[in-house]
Amino acid sequence: MVVEDAYPIVVTDKLAECRDFYTRWLGFQPGFEASWFVYLASAGDRPHGIAFMAADHPSQPPGPETFTGKGMFLTLQVADAAAEFERLSRSGVPIAYPLRDEPWGQRRFGLLDPAGTWVDVVQHIEPQPGFWDPYIR
Repeated sequence: MVVEDAYPIVVTDKLAECRDFYTRWLGFQPGFEASWFVYLASAGDRPHGIAFMAADHPSQPPGPETFTGKGMFLTLQVADAAAEFERLSRSGVPIAYPLRDEPWGQRRFGLLDPAGTWVDVVQHIEPQPGFWDPYIR
């Protein structure tokens, strides 16, 4: 298999709200939009995508129910998590998890999008000395 693209599709009744959240606050741009589907792509040399789909559209594959916010999260790796935290906080975006340095080597904070998806904004930093030792074989 040669994969040409890959992106998650979140089944939700909040298409417009999700589009607005990702375009206004996280720098994504609409790549395709219809009454039942929104595909968003990030800017940059290596664009990344996320899509949102209405639950009642006939093209939905069998199985996916409307997303309830459990069992999935989206990680957005950035160069400066503290700067993004400050920008979003100043803009009034609700922060679900405050900025902190994690012992395993991430500076991170969390948001919830309108569909309930956890958005984990992370920057890689040095882990605490010895943190990974028990996990290395």
